[in-house]
Amino acid sequence: MLIAAVLMPVIIFWIFNSGFPAFGWAGRLVGGASPPNILLAISDDQSFPHAGAYGFRGINTPGFDRIAEEGILFNNAFSSAPGCSPSRASLLTGKYVWELEDAGSHASKFPVKFTTYTDILAGGGYHVGYTGKGWGPGNWNLSGRMQNPAGKNYSEIRDLTVPEHISEINYAANFESFLKTRKKNQPFCFWYGATEPHRRYSTGIGEKEGIRTEEISIPPFLPDVKEVREDMADYLYEIQHFDSHLVRMIEILEKSGELDNTVILVTSDNGMPFPRAKANLYEYGFHMPLAIRWGDRIKPGRVVDDLISLADIAPTLLQITGIVHPAEPESGLTMTGKSFYEILISPGSGLLEPERKYIYAGRERHSCSRWNNLSYPIRALRSHDYLYIKNFKPERWPAGAPVRYDENNNLVAGFHDIDDFMEDFVYTHRNDSLVKRYFDLAVSKRPLEEFFDIRKDPGCLNNLADLPEIQEILKKMRNDLHNRLIETGDPRVHGYGDIWETYERYHVMRRFPEPDWIK
Repeated sequence: MLIAAVLMPVIIFWIFNSGFPAFGWAGRLVGGASPPNILLAISDDQSFPHAGAYGFRGINTPGFDRIAEEGILFNNAFSSAPGCSPSRASLLTGKYVWELEDAGSHASKFPVKFTTYTDILAGGGYHVGYTGKGWGPGNWNLSGRMQNPAGKNYSEIRDLTVPEHISEINYAANFESFLKTRKKNQPFCFWYGATEPHRRYSTGIGEKEGIRTEEISIPPFLPDVKEVREDMADYLYEIQHFDSHLVRMIEILEKSGELDNTVILVTSDNGMPFPRAKANLYEYGFHMPLAIRWGDRIKPGRVVDDLISLADIAPTLLQITGIVHPAEPESGLTMTGKSFYEILISPGSGLLEPERKYIYAGRERHSCSRWNNLSYPIRALRSHDYLYIKNFKPERWPAGAPVRYDENNNLVAGFHDIDDFMEDFVYTHRNDSLVKRYFDLAVSKRPLEEFFDIRKDPGCLNNLADLPEIQEILKKMRNDLHNRLIETGDPRVHGYGDIWETYERYHVMRRFPEPDWIK
C-alpha cells in the first residue's frame, strides 16, 4: 500500500503527459467539437487597474485593451496569493495556496501529486508549452516532475537589443516557434509568462520612452513625490513591454487564422512591487487585471463585476476545452476553484452570478525576511464591499525583520519582504515628515484582524476592525473565512500551522537576530 501511495502520483503524471488512451477521458472532447486553443498571458507583478482599458492614464496597453474590447473586461479578479510562486501554483491547479503544501510557499517545491490543467490538457492531446516565466521561482524537478508545471519551455530565441533589466527572451518569437512544432490541427495551450514588470527597473526609462509622470495616479499608500512618480513610470513602461509582445502574438494568431478559435486570457500573478502592495493582502497586492477574448463565443465589449479568483481559471479552461477528467481526491485532480464558463458565454454585463460572494486568499513565506526563515501567515476574505484580513502571527514584522546580519556579521537594514526596499525612496526618507506615515504603513506590526471598507478606502489605509458599528459584518466575515479554511484543510486552523516553517526554500537565505518574542 505504501509503495502504491508513493508511485500513484508519478503514474498519473506520466499518463497525463503521454495521453495514454486507457483513461477514457484522455483526448475525449464533449460533443465532438473542435477544441479551442488557449493563450494565457501573465505579467509579473502588475496591479489592477494598471491598463488602458480600466481608464488608467499614463499607460499604453493596446494588446490588453483589444482583448477587453473584443471580449470581457473583469473589474474584480483576484489572485490567491500576493506572491508569484504560490499564486501561479494556485492558477495551475485550481486550488487555494494552503491546499498545496510546499507549492503554497515561495521558492520551494511543486509536489507531483498536485495535477495542473496543463497536465490534463497535455493528456487530452493538446500541444502545451510556455515562454519566459512559468511556475516559479522554485525547484519543480525535486518533486519528480519532468518539466515546469506550465509545460515545455520555449525560451531560446533572444533579443539582445532590449534595455537593461528587460528580459532578453523574445516572447513573441518563441510563441511562433512553439506553434511550428505542433502537429497538424493539434490544439495548443501556451503560457506567455513575462518577467516584467518585476524589479529591477532601468531608472528613468519610463520618462525616456514618453510616459508622462504628471498623468500617473499614485496609490494612496505611497507619497506623491517626484521620485515615486518616476519609479511608477518605470514600472508602467515594463507593463507596456509585456503588452507589446501580446500585440505581436495576437497578430501571429490573426495571420495563421487561429485567432477566433483561441481563448486569450490576460492577467498578472500578484500586485505591483511597491511597499504595502506585493506580498500583502491589501487591494494592490492581490487585485488583478483580467481580460478574456474567445472569438464569437464571447459577446464583445462586456464589463463584468463578479468576484473571480485566479484559482477559477483552471476549472474554467477545462470546461471550455470539454476535456472530461476524473475527480478523485486521492489523485489530486479535484479543484476548489469554480468555473466561470457561464459568465463567459452570457450576453450580459455587470453582476451575473450573485452567489459569488467572496474571494479567498492567503500568504505564507514570501522572501527570506525573518529569523529562521519564518513566514508571515495571512488569510483574507474579500466581498464586493469589504476586505477582512487575519494576521495569524501579529508579533512578527509583516515586511520582514528591520535588521539582518551581513557577510561580515554586522547588523544592516532588513525589510526584505519589499522588493528593492533598500533603494526605495520611502526607506531612504523614512524619517522625513512627509514620508514617515507611508513607511510606518508598510513595515509596522499589524493587529490580529484588519477590516477595510473598499468602497471608501481602496488603498486600505483605515483599519475599521475596532469600530462598534461594523462588528456584526466583521463577525460574519470572520466566521465565513474560518469555516472555509476548515473545509479546505488549512493547517493554520487545523492545529499544525507550523508545518509551513518546514518547507525548504531554495533561493537566497539570510541571517537575522533572534526576535525578542522567541526569548
